[in-house]
Amino acid sequence: EIGAGCSIDSSRLEKSHVGNGVRIGPFAQLRPNCDIADNVKIGNFVEVKNSTVGEKTSFAHLTYIGDSDFGSHINVGCGVVTVNYNGRGKFRTVVEDDAFIGCNSNLVAPVRVQKGAYIAAATTVTTDIPPDALAVGRVKQTIYPGRAVNYRKK
Repeated sequence: EIGAGCSIDSSRLEKSHVGNGVRIGPFAQLRPNCDIADNVKIGNFVEVKNSTVGEKTSFAHLTYIGDSDFGSHINVGCGVVTVNYNGRGKFRTVVEDDAFIGCNSNLVAPVRVQKGAYIAAATTVTTDIPPDALAVGRVKQTIYPGRAVNYRKK
C-alpha cells in the first residue's frame, strides 16, 4: 500500500505499508513487513526490513534498518546499521522519538535508544541509551608518524 503524494525513485517495495508524502530512493528497498508513517525519507541505497518507522524520520543514505522500531522525528546518518542477527537469532532495535543517530554507527540488538538520545558518529551501541543522553563509543585516534612507509614496503 502506498499513500498519497509519495515519491518513489528507482526503488523496490514489497509487502509493506507506506504513508502519505513519503520520499523513497533512488535505489532503496523496502523488504516485507515494513510500516512507514507519513513524511518519512528513505534515501538512496537504504534497505528497510520488518520494521516500523514513525513520521518525519529520515534515513538519508547508505543505511540498513532491519527488525527495528523507529519513532518519529529521528535523523539517521549515513552508514548506520542495525545489527539484528548474532548467528543464532534475530533481535529488535528500538529507537524512540527525537533521537539522533550519527554516521557510521552500529546498533547491536537487542538495544533501545530512548527519547531524545544522541549517538555520536562511529559509535557501536551495545547497551540501552537513557533519554536525552549522549553516547560516544569510538576509540581515540592515534597517529604514528612515518609508519605507513612500513606497510607500503610489505
